[in-house]
Amino acid sequence: MLKQHLQFKLSQKLSPQQIQLMKLIQLPTQAFEQRLKQELEENPALETGKEDLDNVVDEYDDVYDDNADSETINTEDINIDDYLSDDEIPDYRTKANNYSSDDEEKSVPYAAGISFNQHLINQLNTVYLSDEEWNIAEFLVGSVDESGYIRRPISDIMDDLAFTQNVYTDEETITRILSIVQELDPPGVGARTLEECLIIQLERKDVTPSIELATEILKKSFEHFTKKHYQKLIQKHNITETELKDAIGEIEKLNPKPGGSYSGNNRIVEHVVPDFAIRITEGELELTLNGRNAPELHVSREYSNMLKGYKEAKDKSKSQKDTVMFIKQKLDAAKWFIDAIRQRQQTLFITMNAIMQYQKEYFLTGDERNLRPMILKDIADEIGMDVSTVSRVANSKYVDTPYGTKLIKEYFSESMKNEQGEDVSTREIKKILETVIQNETKKKPLTDDKLAAILKEKGYPIARRTVAKYREQLNIPVARMRKEI
Repeated sequence: MLKQHLQFKLSQKLSPQQIQLMKLIQLPTQAFEQRLKQELEENPALETGKEDLDNVVDEYDDVYDDNADSETINTEDINIDDYLSDDEIPDYRTKANNYSSDDEEKSVPYAAGISFNQHLINQLNTVYLSDEEWNIAEFLVGSVDESGYIRRPISDIMDDLAFTQNVYTDEETITRILSIVQELDPPGVGARTLEECLIIQLERKDVTPSIELATEILKKSFEHFTKKHYQKLIQKHNITETELKDAIGEIEKLNPKPGGSYSGNNRIVEHVVPDFAIRITEGELELTLNGRNAPELHVSREYSNMLKGYKEAKDKSKSQKDTVMFIKQKLDAAKWFIDAIRQRQQTLFITMNAIMQYQKEYFLTGDERNLRPMILKDIADEIGMDVSTVSRVANSKYVDTPYGTKLIKEYFSESMKNEQGEDVSTREIKKILETVIQNETKKKPLTDDKLAAILKEKGYPIARRTVAKYREQLNIPVARMRKEI
């Protein structure tokens, strides 16, 4: 039996302009400047700087001849006056004290270094290699990952060289060229394992008894070393505890990720530019938005005059329509972009101000124990915006505070109840956990069970598995791995 029924479904679709606005809100200061530069290059109707308000074009009355010949175009859909009014050619910059003064703003230098891959290639250029050796070496350098390792098997590299580079060679040759790549800087680059990476670095150092012992431990007892089985190492290598401690000290000075100083093979290292600044003035918090987020923009006078000229022309032919429509499109885009930037500024400032007021006690003291539990919905409800909008601000923006520059999302945390039934931030618990671990006896580190017991004594009754989760989020290893001799 078939049944027919009507179903009404309410759905909301974002317009292209709304989507673009969301993307603008998500951009941090540096990326926003790039987006602004791109828009200025692509839209000649958009200009920077203050507009000369003495020469603003007056509004004009429509004076079109309804009896014009067939060559005359219909201008009703263009509404030129919209583009000639004072209001629609704004000298744009909000004048409220929400933005840092340009005079006080300091320029931030960028570390625009070359890519990690290019750094290695530049070094290869100083090594004498045959054409075939160069092709193999270049391919190996291209296989180095962000951490500085080559994690692919030699056999796979050999096959790829044949299929993609037309270089037919053997594993022995590749291994020999790999040893040349491993002589490049930073020390340890091109290693296939952590063990090999550390050994390469030790072999580049001046030989001392501690270096020799450290190298021997890595080559013969790597598993005992990683698991911190110190007594087994002492027995196996017939050494004293002091000698072991000195050798481990040498290993701890090494870099397990030689590529870590670079952001990636193809990315440029840049300094963080804070999007906001919070200062304490006479006991009150003061928030400013980085002035670089508030550019002075206006619609091009030249483009407005083009429309004015078209409007005043007695003969309006169809051949002019494409030009007029192009001008209209560019003016529309310019006005929308100016308005979108205004909305972006307002959204950023309102959101950050709500976060600052919500965490007022923390920002006045800098004590992380004063951080209140705060989730995205708390702020969204406070300012009457969507959670996704708050997320876009929190996940990509930095704030300069008296206590350092922080990613805004770091101030968000879940809550739990203490023994008094009060809501406390999980960040507060993590801070206490971190402090307890820092003060533990490293010869006998505290297990997760003991850490849970200590936190319970301090009024935070959480389970051992929760302690383990928080410890992992803090990048703190288990008790056995924290042990020192």
